[in-house]
Amino acid sequence: MEILMWLSKPENAKPLGLVIFFVTFIGIVIYAYGSKQRSERLESRGNIPFLDDEEDTKDKQ
Repeated sequence: MEILMWLSKPENAKPLGLVIFFVTFIGIVIYAYGSKQRSERLESRGNIPFLDDEEDTKDKQ
């Protein structure tokens, strides 16, 4: 019960939230760029929305 009272104070909850979000962000970055193979695969998938636009412009010409 004391931990809930401790978390209910903004001066305690805000730094804890910041630490949780920072650790999550670092985890995502390590996951995405930790492996060269995974990094290349994610980069290639990031361009998928632009590939559709290129096909549409080729069809119109």
